[in-house]
Amino acid sequence: MPVVNLIRERFAREKPLAGMRLAACLHVTSETANLAIALRDGGAEVTLCASNPLSTQDEVAAALVSEYGIPTFAIKGEDDQTYYSHLTAALDSAPNMTMDDGADLVTILHTQRSELVSNVIGGTEETTTGVVRLTAMANDDKLLYPVIAVNDAETKHFFDNRYGTGQSTLDGITRATNILWAGRRVVVAGYGWCGRGVASRARGMGSHVIVTETNPIRALEAVMDGFTVMKGIDAAKVGEVFITVTGGFHAIGREHIEAMPSGAILANSGHFNVEIDIPALEEMATAHREVRPFVEEYSMKDGRKLYLLGEGRLINLAAAEGHPSAVMDMSFANQALSAEFIVKNQGKLAAGVHGVPIETDREVGRLKLESLGVGIDSLSAEQQRYQESWEEGT
Repeated sequence: MPVVNLIRERFAREKPLAGMRLAACLHVTSETANLAIALRDGGAEVTLCASNPLSTQDEVAAALVSEYGIPTFAIKGEDDQTYYSHLTAALDSAPNMTMDDGADLVTILHTQRSELVSNVIGGTEETTTGVVRLTAMANDDKLLYPVIAVNDAETKHFFDNRYGTGQSTLDGITRATNILWAGRRVVVAGYGWCGRGVASRARGMGSHVIVTETNPIRALEAVMDGFTVMKGIDAAKVGEVFITVTGGFHAIGREHIEAMPSGAILANSGHFNVEIDIPALEEMATAHREVRPFVEEYSMKDGRKLYLLGEGRLINLAAAEGHPSAVMDMSFANQALSAEFIVKNQGKLAAGVHGVPIETDREVGRLKLESLGVGIDSLSAEQQRYQESWEEGT
């Protein structure tokens, strides 16, 4: 992660986060560890907890505590009660800043630990799902401090969501099932940046890809990208592998489950495990059993067998290692620089959701290109004047 490392080296010299207590709710992986260390070296007192019960790499969590002195509350496979107790433990640090992945930390802070909100000068959010939740809070005048939507940075969603989610989702499903992708009918629910990535990678592996959408513009884009687009209920009748990446609720519902052929595989790469109606699946099944790690077979009343992967949680982290570090390098560089931006602009940002400054976004892109040994052109003074003038003609 060369970009994060460059930032860490500068942070270690300049200490831009000195005096800050930062509570981070992120997937506890080796990539996240690099970010946490960079924040610590920047002067912050970092407390880390997991943003998903199945994504923690236990050896990483242990190393953060024992070797780097960063309090970390995360255990792979923790139950819901433990998960929320870990979020509470992170908030016990009385943070001045939050760094979230899905907005669970911010939600609990506002609803259950509101006495701590006055300490907080700002926060960041990593995911599409989290930005949607925070925007809803802001629209209801419930978000009480500024949050930088790191997810919306171009060097985040263009790369992390598309290339990272695309590759890691197929990796997780492959590790869990060992299926052959070539010739499979793969249904991708949602054609945002994550859906684009998953659909592209599945097609690259030889699958016949079907996209379902509720947004007509995204559906039209999928059509023009060469994918088959159809209603969810029609896709349910012909699909063999179903992957949800909508960020929404019950993208695969009871009616879809009823229509699926025997042998269908259900996987999710959206942040929360509500994209597949798991309660309906359990109610409709006569029995279920684990047939492989992270693969549960549900026997239906009509004799069909359906397979749910990773308890419906993020399959790329439940059964694999998440995004490659090369792409997380940019996402976490945005996180670190956004934290610095919040400190520098303390008291100047209104409560609500804010974008990553374009200068920060471009600096991350520049550093990434530099690390890859790629050079690009820059505008001459004359070209710059032309672009900024409205008087000059063609």
